[in-house]
Amino acid sequence: MVDLSVSKGELALPSAEREQRAAELLIANKELAYQNEEKWKRAAELIVANKEFVIQNEEKEKRAGELVIANTELAFQNGEKEKRAAELAIANKELAFQNDEKEKRAAELVIANRELVVQNAEKEKRAAEAIIANAELAFQNEEKEKRAGELVTANTELAFQNGEKEKRAAELVVANRELVVQNEEKEKRAAELVIANKELAFQNDEKERRAAELNRLTWTVDQESERHARRSCGGKP
Repeated sequence: MVDLSVSKGELALPSAEREQRAAELLIANKELAYQNEEKWKRAAELIVANKEFVIQNEEKEKRAGELVIANTELAFQNGEKEKRAAELAIANKELAFQNDEKEKRAAELVIANRELVVQNAEKEKRAAEAIIANAELAFQNEEKEKRAGELVTANTELAFQNGEKEKRAAELVVANRELVVQNEEKEKRAAELVIANKELAFQNDEKERRAAELNRLTWTVDQESERHARRSCGGKP
């Protein structure tokens, strides 16, 4: 503050000049007081600002700590995510392999079914041939019986017609030869029928074996699909 004490030299000044000096000093003191108030006000604002700055720094450090924790957790989650992605990639590869195996088995089953269709067609064809052979054999038996009846009639006529004996005997020889040929054909057809029946039985056995193998393969594929489906869902196999 301005010193308001009056020196002896100033007391010697005229009264009007002393009053002017006192007024100037009063104005200077008021201005100095105002400046001091502004200074204290600025100091108080600075203290408040410093406190806010300290609080902001504490909040910043707190947020930095939370950010470190969040980054650590995010890194862990990323690691888990990459681990799960790797497990998923392995599961997808295994599933793709299983699908390839399934398609391969399906193709094999298609081929097996086609072979079964061919074998069934052959079976039906052999059965039809056997039916025809049986019908022909029945016809031959009827012819045989018919020829036997004719032979009886011829023998009866031969007993009454001595003159026709040699002629009818020759016809009988011819008929017997034809009958022998028919019997040989009959035996040959019978042997073929036996072979056809054996082959038909073998094809039936093969058909049953292929059907059993088809059922086993289907069951195995279904079991593998269910196990890998459970594994893909996170369950134990």
